[in-house]
Amino acid sequence: AQDYLVKGRDGEDGLHRSIRFAIARREADVAQRRLAAVVESSDDAIITKDLDATITSWNRGAERLYGYTSAETVGRSASLLAPAGDEAEEREIIARVLAGERIEQRTTTRICKDATTKIVALSVSAIRDANGGVIAIFSSARDITGRVRDEQALRAAEERFRCAFDEATIGMMILGLDSRYERANDAFCEIVGYAQEELTGMARELVTHPDDVAADVAAVRRLLAGEATSHACEKRYIHASGRTVWAALNLTLVRDADGHPRHFIAQAQDITEQRIHQQQLRQMADHDPLTGLLNRRSFERELNSHVARVARYGPAGAVLVIDLDYFKYLNDSQGHSAGDELIVRIARALRARLRDSDALARLGGDEFAILLPHEDEHEAQTVAQALLEIVSEQTNPELLGDHRRITASIGIARFDDGDGLTAEEIMVNADLAMYDAKEAGRGRFARYRTEQHERPKIESRMKWATKINQAIAGGGFELLAQPIVPLRGSQPTQYELLLRMRDGRGGLIVPGSFLHVAERLGLIREIDRWVTHRAIDMLAEQRAEGRELRFEINLSGHTIGDDELLELIERRLHETGVPADRLIFEITETAAIANIARAARFAERLSELGCRFALDDFGAGFGSFYYLKHLPFDYLKIDGEFVRHCATNETDRILISAVVQIARGMGKRTIAEFVTDQETLEVLTRLGVDYAQGFRVGRPAPLEAHLASPPLPPARLGR
Repeated sequence: AQDYLVKGRDGEDGLHRSIRFAIARREADVAQRRLAAVVESSDDAIITKDLDATITSWNRGAERLYGYTSAETVGRSASLLAPAGDEAEEREIIARVLAGERIEQRTTTRICKDATTKIVALSVSAIRDANGGVIAIFSSARDITGRVRDEQALRAAEERFRCAFDEATIGMMILGLDSRYERANDAFCEIVGYAQEELTGMARELVTHPDDVAADVAAVRRLLAGEATSHACEKRYIHASGRTVWAALNLTLVRDADGHPRHFIAQAQDITEQRIHQQQLRQMADHDPLTGLLNRRSFERELNSHVARVARYGPAGAVLVIDLDYFKYLNDSQGHSAGDELIVRIARALRARLRDSDALARLGGDEFAILLPHEDEHEAQTVAQALLEIVSEQTNPELLGDHRRITASIGIARFDDGDGLTAEEIMVNADLAMYDAKEAGRGRFARYRTEQHERPKIESRMKWATKINQAIAGGGFELLAQPIVPLRGSQPTQYELLLRMRDGRGGLIVPGSFLHVAERLGLIREIDRWVTHRAIDMLAEQRAEGRELRFEINLSGHTIGDDELLELIERRLHETGVPADRLIFEITETAAIANIARAARFAERLSELGCRFALDDFGAGFGSFYYLKHLPFDYLKIDGEFVRHCATNETDRILISAVVQIARGMGKRTIAEFVTDQETLEVLTRLGVDYAQGFRVGRPAPLEAHLASPPLPPARLGR
């Protein structure tokens, strides 16, 4: 054997072949062990199968992924991993591999030992012999369940965002960091009047009102600097048609996972109608509804501002108070419509004569006031004389007869009539001068003189303050009751309580003579508290006699929000045991306008106590239906303007019917005021109004008189 190994060519060649074979085999064994180690340590599930899909090897990655050990799977069909109904997939894969294909990263599902489902990326290829023949199948699978589900969740989130974005009823848009539109939904396109294709790539300032561009730029700068996370504002867009559109905008900067800015997302809601409505509300809150002039509240604000300027820069200007002469005669003889027409005509004429810098207001009834901020005494008197002539020119002689013409009495008060005059004091001065003009024969003006008027002014103020305080403390007030009669059903009659002041001679003074004085003296809240206290006492007295009545009480706009009144109501209801729903508190529409938020809070607090709430003079203003949404009312008192002529005026009937339908839809009741004749009463009944109030169903009188002779049911009122 030794000779064979070392001798002869043939022997030498055989030795070399043997050595090479041994080396190759050893290298192959090493490579196989290395490959096996790699396969075993792989995170992927690596499986080999023979051509009929029987598993021949199973690595640890497969154990971790599927939960089976090698002993549990080798020799079994690979179909055990296929979901029910998907066994054909395994056969299809093998067929494709045998045909020469290589399956790369195919997404499929596999069933684990614990019956859970895994989503895997599957790669399958053929194992070939030296001659190229397929002798086995190699497959590797990687668990991508988490990734796929994350992708699915992301796609679902993106779809939800897309639906929310595209279908939103408010404008939605995405803007790049350069403030150009990248995407916009249909709602925003409708707001600005551009198609999506037109908006895409358009700079935001091109659709922004020029006056709002700087604010937009500043907001973007703050967001990018990290000074804010979002920005909310009301801004103006320029519609494609050129008109201005108001929108409520919310702008947010979106950042990526690393905190770097990506883009802006914005929401915009068209508030043009709301802004118009708010402007109308402001107009109503600050202006007289009949003439469009400033009202008393606004005039006092203008006057206070001028007083502040006078305190800083020195006295200048004057106030004129104008009261029409013989106006009551016109109202009584020709009716309120003729009176209103004349008031409007005079208001227009006065406005035309004055400068834009002059403040003109209707204080109420036939009384006007003017603030002349710059005129000296001579100029103020010149203006007053011109206004006297203007007022006189507005009267048609046929209305009153040739012997009588509407004129004016004007009082002039200057800001240099005293040191540090308040707005209230300057108005009192002008009032006193105006009464001097009336006493001197009317149709003229009079100038306030400190030496002439100071003592009477103080005495007059003290006199009224004393009378009102005495009336509050000593029974100088009286409450009359006016019936509010149901027009159908069995609802009981309720009563509105009307305040009067005793004059000391057996007569009664109507509130128009003293309430405005009480407001100026700051006593109006005391009066409202007295009325409320007395009303609760009257309810308690009637309950003690077996009568369950319901009273309506008018509140001044100055009392809305008075916490002391709310405390009084709660305390007295508790002390007397009177049910809270026996009290109905009324505020006028114009009082609600002055501070809608405060009125709403006050009404809600009354509702919490159990009291009822009525909105008086409903329909007198532009914003009426706005209040229905924001005030928790129980009754709507339809303004007498619609009631007086509804028997002959179709428009009035249509408006009353609309109010009735709205109230019914909201579960509320309606009361028609100023019902003066049977025909009107019958029309209101047909229109579905719930209650009627007015001289036809009952005049103001002491409650005892009404209880002694209750109002007739509506069906018998005409008999």
